[in-house]
Amino acid sequence: MQTALAEARAAAARDEVPVGAVLIDPHGRVVAQAGNRTRELNDPTAHAEILVLREACAAAGSERLPGYTLYVTLEPCAMCAAAIAATRLKAVCFGASDPKSGGVLHGARVFAHPQAHHAPDVYDGIAADECAGLLKAFFAKRRVS
Repeated sequence: MQTALAEARAAAARDEVPVGAVLIDPHGRVVAQAGNRTRELNDPTAHAEILVLREACAAAGSERLPGYTLYVTLEPCAMCAAAIAATRLKAVCFGASDPKSGGVLHGARVFAHPQAHHAPDVYDGIAADECAGLLKAFFAKRRVS
């Protein structure tokens, strides 16, 4: 999660919402890491999770990544959760919960939906205070500016 937090901090430095993600292969190796780039790329789908999934799928030559684990600083939104289900990840580990826009434990609860292709193992609350603090500080700074 510390690598995902570093990616989130780098995203904040680019004036992106500070969310970072890291994808680990079945052997424990980091295969992709990214922070949000929606503003930089003018792409509403350029969430950290989507970026790491794209990179890892391209490297693997497959749209599926069974056995892989995703670490992300914020609960994935419904779009990202659907992409995670489609790639058949083994697990998703996230830091801060997102009651407003989350799609895993809140909102759409994509993995619990009967049409979900796959439901990975979900582990929440990893470094939650640090992850949430980064987001709170980012948005507090924007409100003052």
